Amino acid sequence: MQQYMKTKEEYKDCILFYRLGDFYEMFFDDALLVSKELELTLTGKDCGLEERAPMCGIPFHAADTYINRLIERGHKVAICEQVEDPKKAKGLVKRAVIRVVTPGTTLDATSLDESKNNYLMSIVSIADRFGCAIADITTGDCFLTEVPNSQKLVDEINKFSPAEIICNDSFFMSGVDTDDLKERLGICIFSLDAWYFDDDTCRKELREHFHVTNLEGLGISDYDSGIIAAGALFLYLKETQKTALSQMTTIRPYTAERYMLIDSSSRRNLELVETLREKQKRGSLLWVLDKTKTAMGARTLRSFVEQPLIDAEEINRRLEALEELNEKPMLRDEIREYLNPVYDLERLVGRISYQSANPRDLTAFKSSIGMIPHIRGILLELQSKEIQGICEDMDTLEDLYTLIDAAIEEEPPITVREGGIIKDGYHEEIDRLREAKSQGKNWLAELEAKEREKTGIKNLKIKFNKVFGYYLEVTNSFKDLVPDYYTRKQTLTNAERYITPELKEMEDMILGAEDKLVQLEYELFRELREQIAKNVVRIQKTAKALAKIDVFASLALISEQNHYCRPSLNQNGRID
Repeated sequence: MQQYMKTKEEYKDCILFYRLGDFYEMFFDDALLVSKELELTLTGKDCGLEERAPMCGIPFHAADTYINRLIERGHKVAICEQVEDPKKAKGLVKRAVIRVVTPGTTLDATSLDESKNNYLMSIVSIADRFGCAIADITTGDCFLTEVPNSQKLVDEINKFSPAEIICNDSFFMSGVDTDDLKERLGICIFSLDAWYFDDDTCRKELREHFHVTNLEGLGISDYDSGIIAAGALFLYLKETQKTALSQMTTIRPYTAERYMLIDSSSRRNLELVETLREKQKRGSLLWVLDKTKTAMGARTLRSFVEQPLIDAEEINRRLEALEELNEKPMLRDEIREYLNPVYDLERLVGRISYQSANPRDLTAFKSSIGMIPHIRGILLELQSKEIQGICEDMDTLEDLYTLIDAAIEEEPPITVREGGIIKDGYHEEIDRLREAKSQGKNWLAELEAKEREKTGIKNLKIKFNKVFGYYLEVTNSFKDLVPDYYTRKQTLTNAERYITPELKEMEDMILGAEDKLVQLEYELFRELREQIAKNVVRIQKTAKALAKIDVFASLALISEQNHYCRPSLNQNGRID
């Protein structure tokens, strides 16, 4: 309990999920809160105080469901795990918080809408300006900008609809209606201590994360308050995620002026992504346009709709791509066919980087990248600049496909500690251990027959008990035939028990095979996952390219079905 109290002191603003055996347990105020929020039975625990401490608990394997429900209600959850093997621990098993889950940093696929980004927004209010940084840790997307007043800031918040906002205290005095953001948009808002927004600390954090000597290289040096917001964002992520955030490979500055400025009420009235009354996608502009095949495509199309371009050249590039896909409907439909089995590569690579991907995630990743060479082959036949750019960004990732194909079973288990992950023939030791596990009895029978023949002891038997393991038993009448390479293990009244180096080796293999096999498969799986994670930049770039071609193929199909025609653009404000 002292260990618990010490940890709770460090994570005062979180509900602490404290791992004890097969359960996560909560105590005192956390227990009272969680039992009420999740309708769990409240019990008590003796812990040396006058009264029993209030306590409630949940099975560790079902934790995600409970955590999601708490996150949806706007709480943060700190997950405290046993970080050493209880068998090897002396005294209390060490425990540490391995992750803090917040509304903007949840990774659980079941709680996320795959068609929209789950954004975390960092806002710093300094003098008369606001710095903003926006990130989705599930996809690695990260942006920063600055806005001059609170109204423009609210427009940006409406545009991104973040799940969570972190901010400095001044933000609450800046004239932004935070209650409206919480109630109408369902955003959780947490203020952070002042040190998160220290200019030098933030700049240092960004330099270290992106491995640059100065911020010029990132193209963000003109955004003074944006840099502070971004630095605070990365400090917060590092503190809550406890990892190196290797999937966050870029940060893109943007100016709100690059896109059409749509204020919050126009955004609602235009029903771009949801209807005004029911707040449903059905009936919105996005609903009409979205025939994308992948989750990445759906998110990209959503960002196109929420951030319309205003540069005529950029718009025409997109229109040319659509026109070409409409002129070649066979190729367009073929692209869509190949996109059909593609999973959410952006979020898959996020889980791989986080080292939380399971074996089935890797098979989903493999089957998805298996489609890329076919899609790229079709793109090579198309001429428009936009599609050529997509084709250049698309890496076929064949080396990663080959790697997973050679190593991982076609239908592996979900869990990583059950074995059955690695294919036969991939690793010599695994094949040997598998054989030891399944062939053990045959080996023993063969050894028994071989020793009988070699020694002439007709009733020699190989037996097993839990104390001595495997041994050769020889009755006293044949004692004088025992060869000198037998080592005596135990003497009985009418028999002697022996061990030989060969039998000892077999015993180690058979008894240790199961444990060693599971452990070795787990280690190999982790190595493989780390190897794939090193290619995060290539994979993210390719995922973005796939998402874009998905969007263009979807828009081209819709324009054909609905008989839309290509608009001609002019710069003199005339709609004819």
